[in-house]
Amino acid sequence: MLSFRSELENPIVQKEILDLDKKIRQFRGGQMPEEKFRSLRLTRGIYGQRQPGVQMVRIKLPFGRLTVKQWYRICDVSDEYASKNLHLTTRQDIQIHFVSLDRTPELWEKLAQDDITLREACGNTVRNVTASPNAGIDPNEPFDVSSYAHQTFKYFVRNPICQEMGRKFKIAFSSSDEDTAFSYIHDIGLIPKVQLENGEEVRGFKVKVGGGLGAQPMLAYTAYEFLPEDQVIPFIESVIRVFDRHGERVSRNKARMKYLIQKIGFDAFMELVAQERTANKTKSYVFDRNSVPQAEPAPEKEVPKVEILNQQHYNDWLKTNVTEQKQKGFYAVWVRVLKGDIPTDKARILAQLVKEYAADDVRVTPNQGLLFKYIRQEALPYVFHVLNTLGFALPGFNSTTDITTCPGTDTCNLGITNSMNLAEVLEKMMLDEYPDLIYNNDINIKISGCMNSCGQHGLAQIGFHGSSIKHGPHVIPALQVMLGGGTVADGEGRLAERVVKVPTKKGPDILRVLFDDFEKNGQEGELFNEYYDRQGKNYFYQLLKPLADLTKLQPGDYVDWGHVEQFATAIGVGECAGVMIDLVATLLFDAEEKAEWAAEALSQGANADAIYYSYSVFVGTAKALLLDKGVSANTQIGIINDFEANFVKDGTFTFAPDFRTHVMQINQNEPTADFAASYLADAFRFLEAASAYRGAAVKRPELLTEILKVNV
Repeated sequence: MLSFRSELENPIVQKEILDLDKKIRQFRGGQMPEEKFRSLRLTRGIYGQRQPGVQMVRIKLPFGRLTVKQWYRICDVSDEYASKNLHLTTRQDIQIHFVSLDRTPELWEKLAQDDITLREACGNTVRNVTASPNAGIDPNEPFDVSSYAHQTFKYFVRNPICQEMGRKFKIAFSSSDEDTAFSYIHDIGLIPKVQLENGEEVRGFKVKVGGGLGAQPMLAYTAYEFLPEDQVIPFIESVIRVFDRHGERVSRNKARMKYLIQKIGFDAFMELVAQERTANKTKSYVFDRNSVPQAEPAPEKEVPKVEILNQQHYNDWLKTNVTEQKQKGFYAVWVRVLKGDIPTDKARILAQLVKEYAADDVRVTPNQGLLFKYIRQEALPYVFHVLNTLGFALPGFNSTTDITTCPGTDTCNLGITNSMNLAEVLEKMMLDEYPDLIYNNDINIKISGCMNSCGQHGLAQIGFHGSSIKHGPHVIPALQVMLGGGTVADGEGRLAERVVKVPTKKGPDILRVLFDDFEKNGQEGELFNEYYDRQGKNYFYQLLKPLADLTKLQPGDYVDWGHVEQFATAIGVGECAGVMIDLVATLLFDAEEKAEWAAEALSQGANADAIYYSYSVFVGTAKALLLDKGVSANTQIGIINDFEANFVKDGTFTFAPDFRTHVMQINQNEPTADFAASYLADAFRFLEAASAYRGAAVKRPELLTEILKVNV
């Protein structure tokens, strides 16, 4: 049994950790179906690896912020429970690998001592809220979005409206019109704006809705050019409610919000969003603009003198990896991290460097690097020296030579090819053959091990995703080459186009052909995407087509980067989006549990939460009976309609005036205590009747009994 130390004071966290421990034992003992357990562990950041019997644990770092104390804690946890490595992700999380499932509650307990969570880092939930890493120091920002990102995370974590959606939901805050958080490929993307009203500055956001990458990338719509800051949370809440109710739940490949908008149209989607506002927990949310403390520089101290042995290296680093902050006299240092991997022994040295010479506010960057803030000019040579000693002083941060990549077949079930070794090979080739590319910030290269775009290949000027080519009796590891993606500005972006599929071992040659052709035929001052548009997709297809010629294959082409054995596709079951639970008994049990949660929430005055749990009782119970009858609906609204057609019209169950109207009271009423109690009572009676229909009984906890007495 777990014990809790004094630092772990949050009773909700304590309960969650104990519950995870209990559910693991139930799963091990065969008392919990695998489908239900998988869904539960994913929302606790525990993800099955490609290697059987071990887990990847994703540590959720809202907007990528990390204190030195938290950094040390994560290192300690990785040393004790994982592989002594920290992997930085494109969503500003940290992942640790090769963790035993049975030790995850203990691991979580230790992280929680320093206010670090795993909650909703994976699964069909609101994922990590990301933000521009230079928020707070960006000279171009209207205001610091850090506190806004932090409170958005706090509002939606554990929120009943987003615990069991059809798919994941992603939110990002950019610091300025430069849009370095890529608002245009998120479910909700926000860019800070300031308007003058009656001579006073009013804060708000440009709001983008419905973007996404994956196998079928789509650009987001503009919902508002300016939404006042107090309306941001209510708007996001309404959007999530619509997605939860109307989003696809059977076909995983069509379950993102972008497909819902594509299906019904953006105007119809926004009408549904407007209808949900009545039921929102809050109609106006006033952000605490200082919920994230303003970063402060470390106390001034004497800096050790160091000898710079390679002055050119240092000058390149200063030019490409160091930037002056909006705070006069201070500098930010961008740290390139090859493949996003930092061994914990090196991570501790970096943490000590930050503690002594930077602000206690490190940011993980979307391209899998780090940002150190508030460094004094006189400390820069020493900071470079330490980074260089550790191998983290490569110049060219966020340049062409700084490749973003997902783990690929190293650990991911869905990986087709090895993206991390390919990135290493390409970076070395560019530094050897095209050293001036460290100064190029126009062309970004991003690699994913499959089409799902965890490496964000769809928004790169040059993107690759892992694939395969059938050649006679063999299968060859391949790269799908994608060109022309990238950020425009202010919420506008471009999606890369598929051009040609080429054997993976031709990766370096692909870049050589593209770079040499651009150098030879590009016009003065022309950017790569301008060149791509001018020449056209077919030009690049013809340019790269010779590399796709399978008649001249070499033995090495049958082997993926970083491997010695002949390539074979071995794709497992992906867990990125969780699972749907279609077991009748499990669904009824879940509905019973939701009723208990609703009663508990109501007793604590959380009326909106109680109402949403009660709504889940209605939907879960209806879905169970439909499945028992062999009817499978693909959305919650479909479940409601199908139950009416299959169980109400024939008189099996009666509702006045009908089932849909009864259930959809959820968005017709303010979240008052009276409505919450009556709605819960109706939902529980429906659950009791449905269980009796199947010859079962439902327990009535004391709280529910009292509610039912009042709401006869």
